[in-house]
Amino acid sequence: MLPGRDTWTLAWRLARDLVRPVKRLSVAQRLAMIPASGAPLSRPVTVWFDEHQIPFIEAESDEDLAVTLGIVHAHLRLAQMEVMRRASQGRVAELAGRRASMIDRLVRTFDVTRAVPQILAQMPETTRAWLDGFVRGINHVLDHGAPPREFRLLGIQKEYWTAAGVVALGRLVSADVNWLIWLRIFRFRERADWPRLWRDFCTADMLSIAPDEPDPAFAALRSGSNSFAVAGSRTESGGALIGSDPHLSITLPNSWLLAGMKSPSHHAVGMMIPGLPFIALGRNPSIAWGGTNLHAASSDLVLVPKRQSLRVREERIAVLGQPPVALRVRESEWGPVISDLPPFQGRETVALRWMGHRPSDEITAMLRVGQARNWTEFRAALSNYAVPGLEMVFAAASGEIGKITAATLPRRNVTPEDIVVAPSPGWASPWPVETLPMEFCPEKGFVASANARQAPPAPLIGYHFSPPVRIRRFAELLRGSQALSLPDVFRIQADVHCANALRERDVICVWLAGLPQYDMLRQTLLEWNGDYRQDSKAALAHETIVARLACDVVPKHLREAWDASWGTRILLWRAVQSAPEPARREALHRGAGEAARNIKTTGWGARHRLVLQHPLGNLPVVGHRYRIFDLPADGSSETLLKTAHGMTAGRHRASYGSVSRHVSDLGDPDANWFALLGGQDGWIGSSTFADQVQLWRRSEYVRIPTRIGTVRNSFPHRIILRPGA
Repeated sequence: MLPGRDTWTLAWRLARDLVRPVKRLSVAQRLAMIPASGAPLSRPVTVWFDEHQIPFIEAESDEDLAVTLGIVHAHLRLAQMEVMRRASQGRVAELAGRRASMIDRLVRTFDVTRAVPQILAQMPETTRAWLDGFVRGINHVLDHGAPPREFRLLGIQKEYWTAAGVVALGRLVSADVNWLIWLRIFRFRERADWPRLWRDFCTADMLSIAPDEPDPAFAALRSGSNSFAVAGSRTESGGALIGSDPHLSITLPNSWLLAGMKSPSHHAVGMMIPGLPFIALGRNPSIAWGGTNLHAASSDLVLVPKRQSLRVREERIAVLGQPPVALRVRESEWGPVISDLPPFQGRETVALRWMGHRPSDEITAMLRVGQARNWTEFRAALSNYAVPGLEMVFAAASGEIGKITAATLPRRNVTPEDIVVAPSPGWASPWPVETLPMEFCPEKGFVASANARQAPPAPLIGYHFSPPVRIRRFAELLRGSQALSLPDVFRIQADVHCANALRERDVICVWLAGLPQYDMLRQTLLEWNGDYRQDSKAALAHETIVARLACDVVPKHLREAWDASWGTRILLWRAVQSAPEPARREALHRGAGEAARNIKTTGWGARHRLVLQHPLGNLPVVGHRYRIFDLPADGSSETLLKTAHGMTAGRHRASYGSVSRHVSDLGDPDANWFALLGGQDGWIGSSTFADQVQLWRRSEYVRIPTRIGTVRNSFPHRIILRPGA
């Protein structure tokens, strides 16, 4: 088949890009590109920048702070924001061609932005003013700033941002994490062993490994994370300690940017999602907050009764170099019909019911979290929070700590027997917030969250969770009576120990006892402490043997299904243990031989790689110029320092895992430390595009103080934004 017009359009842009050198820019040169004059401000605003181009905004009014946040976000991440904005609206194909039209069909059929008009109509005036100011700041950069390289390469045209566009972007990143699993496993529903598979998917906790995504628009749904807090009674400073590291796709630019701010009503530092005007994880002078994805089931796939009347809406999807594609979406009273899409096609009519189709104001909730001064205000800020479901961790300068469930979830009492369910009355009265799990100042002196299944008697929250290995590792590292300090938190975030691997190792070593030719390999494994360090020969040997056993003795039809669900190592390991002894012995012999050869010359990091590249690195011809790092990686799929991988001992890329870090000692307003796997700036060629990578690998951090005097003394660059006439 001949290439389409979209292919030729992209090819022509790629060819032109080859002759355009990537210009290297210092921090000073990049800051000079900020359109500082004529800004839509009421008064001048000072923005301090450190050497990593991390800003701290000092504004005399809240509205001017919002405008400046918009300017800063657009200055640092405009191309990233524009692609994500189009993804939230189902408009990726107009940039990438017909191959991306399936992404747009999914987003538009799922109707991600359905509730946006109602959200804006119900939003408090103060939040709407904040949102409008943020949008004016973005549009100021669109009008007066230099367009990023991606604009030319992808053919991005200037379009003004709106408050609705920001809320729509927020709705995309709030989507249900279960969708990604359901997209993968629904096709197995026609198999005879489906009831068993569904029980496996709902009862065996899954590893959050990351095979290549079929639907990049939903890459943000791969949400994990670690977060913990230690009470002041157990710290050297007397203030609580907090540590958080979100788990997302590993790419450049990073999924987060760092910022600090001060105005009459807002004073905080932390991590922000580009294009959204609130600090998601961070601290203010009184409290700090972190969180992890709850893996809550905020959706149902509803079986639409036969002869049910359906409405129809028409969509037109623009496609680069091609005529528009017509999309016809049927609507039920429970939500859009998704069984017209290839991943969900079958004999039945199935609709998506999602809490995100109802209006809920997460922007106001998170702004109020940033303003909270104590546990009571923190809880109140999140009392009406809906999507995505989160476990939010709290720490205070007073030494108090806590953890709450922030979610709006339908009442369910039992796990359904199938992925498709009958319409449930539980949606009419969701679980009251007071019935959801919560901890405040527990006697053990710490709280922690790591995407694990909630312990009974918690309400039924979801179906698919990460194994409890990380939450148990937190308990092991945090229990005791010794006083903890910031260096202890740094070490915890860099921890690469996996207790589950040692349990597997013990069984393998029993089996190897019957193969004396592998005595040296067996001794290497017995001496292993369970740490997945890049120089560990034992870690590589262990993964080699486990991968060979899984490949050789687990039936292909089961491996195919389990892999589609993000991978369920516990199920694979159970199948290995129950396999016929002759087949397992033969596979063990092959795996041990391969492992013995591997560890003669190399360790875990030679196979387990940290590859950092811009999304343009996937393009033909010019992709190589956007691939920045290919490095040996520490960690594994369920270590605290997560670098997730599939079931393989070959050379592989950790494409999902820990991507940013936050640590604060609440006993010191300036003891706030952050790191990005990558850099702060999304501008290709900037000196701060990937300058934090080596800091990350050394477990070093960048300080963002909250005291304005400390900021002025430690941030060397100053930009003054001045209002227009």
